[in-house]
Amino acid sequence: MTPAPLSRSTNTAVVGLQWGDEGKGKIVDLLTSQHDVIVRYNGGANAGHTVEVGGERYALHLIPSGILNPGKLNVIGNGVVVDPEKLLEEMDRLRARGVCVGDNLKVSDRAHVVMPYHKEQDAALEEFLAGVASDERGSLAIGTTRRGIGPTYADKIQRSTAIRMGDLLDGAHLHDRLRVICRLRSAELKALGVNTEPLDPDALATKFAALGEQLKPNVTDTVYALHGALAQGKSLLFEGANACLLDIDHGTYPFVTSSNCSSLGIPPGTGVPGAHIHRILGIMKAYTSRVGAGPFPTELHDETGRLIRERGREYGTTTGRPRRVGWLDLVAVKYSAMICGATAVACTLLDVLTGFDELKVCTSYRMRDGSENDRFLPDARMLAQATPIYRSFLGWDEEIRDVADRASLPANAARYIEFIEEALNLPITMIGVGPDRRHTLVHA
Repeated sequence: MTPAPLSRSTNTAVVGLQWGDEGKGKIVDLLTSQHDVIVRYNGGANAGHTVEVGGERYALHLIPSGILNPGKLNVIGNGVVVDPEKLLEEMDRLRARGVCVGDNLKVSDRAHVVMPYHKEQDAALEEFLAGVASDERGSLAIGTTRRGIGPTYADKIQRSTAIRMGDLLDGAHLHDRLRVICRLRSAELKALGVNTEPLDPDALATKFAALGEQLKPNVTDTVYALHGALAQGKSLLFEGANACLLDIDHGTYPFVTSSNCSSLGIPPGTGVPGAHIHRILGIMKAYTSRVGAGPFPTELHDETGRLIRERGREYGTTTGRPRRVGWLDLVAVKYSAMICGATAVACTLLDVLTGFDELKVCTSYRMRDGSENDRFLPDARMLAQATPIYRSFLGWDEEIRDVADRASLPANAARYIEFIEEALNLPITMIGVGPDRRHTLVHA
């Protein structure tokens, strides 16, 4: 179902309210028709958005989900870390399937570049920590995707060892920088036990200058491009990668990603002030999932969990790893909605819960000292001590993929949604009842 049209000047942010994989790509794809420019503001190729259109499934990693809609400008902002090889591969895959990728895609010249040594460093650190006894390792091994995202953001903060997309367009400058960086990175990789030849700055400079040449038509100052669009009265749709509970500052630290993936990351990740964002749509699943290590109070390890995983196709878009699944944690969602300033909520994958006799929702935590706590605990060490306190709901058996509107939902499904709305004190304006673009109920 197509959402009701917005004012032309309305700018929207779509952010995840859990640990990711909430279905943000599908919602962005659905909202793209109402906006002129779709902007990715954080993360890298470690993120993955899956969109289904007309039975065709598209997996997107760096390119905004709006690319599937003709006539829209898609922008990869300065807050994203870009793997040029992966970006070009993604562009080619989309073109091979008939998707237009050309002047409709712009990449910030200030976005930082994921280099091969970042991936080696990422993997080497995880391997080193994996060899440490588990009782000593603790929370040091955070389960990264080994795509070099963290080391690239670390270089961004380090500054002197960073490479930006704009640097790829000047071969001599790139070579000068890599000559020093490679000496340092070679020493670090050797110290981490990586058995490899010293990095070759000449080869790297040649390779990445060639990648820069291929991407040159797409690389630009996106900050001015976005402000130019605003000045023309065009509407922007900001697409967050990962989700609020993985935010570097506000997530379950240290089991988080390396960027600000809540709505708070939009201004620094794009150069567009927060005052220009009029609507913040928080996306949540009707249950909870998580990838990788970290505390997960409502996680299910039984047959119910296995069924939810299979029905929801809970396998990573980027990694293929099976996701951990569990009952809905409303304590976590309320926290994320608060941090992100959500003005409305989209609840996805409600259809996955069809057929269960009983559903559970976590409304507070029991702590080790016996106290009850209704606040989320973004410190992983503290959250690991929490036991969920549940409220139970009757399930439903009726198939809901073909219901026409919210009023047509089975009574027990409607009660489940209404309870979430009341708990969050926010309207649920979209409900996902199936994987395709058309399987979304829109309720103003």
